[in-house]
Amino acid sequence: MGNKQAHLPAGTELRRWVRLRRRFNAPPERVFRAWADPEELARWFPERVEGALAVGSRSVLVWPDRRVWWEVTQAHPNGSFVFRWPWLPDETLITEVRVMISPAGYGSRLELEDGPFPLDAPGGIDAWAEAIEGWSEALATLHAHLDFSVDLRPRG
Repeated sequence: MGNKQAHLPAGTELRRWVRLRRRFNAPPERVFRAWADPEELARWFPERVEGALAVGSRSVLVWPDRRVWWEVTQAHPNGSFVFRWPWLPDETLITEVRVMISPAGYGSRLELEDGPFPLDAPGGIDAWAEAIEGWSEALATLHAHLDFSVDLRPRG
């Protein structure tokens, strides 16, 4: 049966990104720590983190049903956190996630960008759709964690 190729209309932009913005009551330092500190990250995103989240390191994020590596490429305290990670099990699609954090009043503004997702590659459209849904849910969970000290993750 082979790989399914997406057949898209001529002129379609074939590279897409997920771009989301959120506002938090938490200060930039706390938002940055939620991404860059393995113990903090495990309070809202994966179940646990194996390894450090230092620049140049590759760590593994562990959920009940999967394990995914992260490779941190930049970390500027209270400003940005950038990492690469695979979207497909065969690792043929690896995206870069840029988390930009800035002060906003007494709180913070977060801008997340993940991509590019090549829509013409096998699995590209599905990965892009999964990223939109996944990051929307993850940022809602982060909001609950930072601003309300609540863990919204499903319990098995």
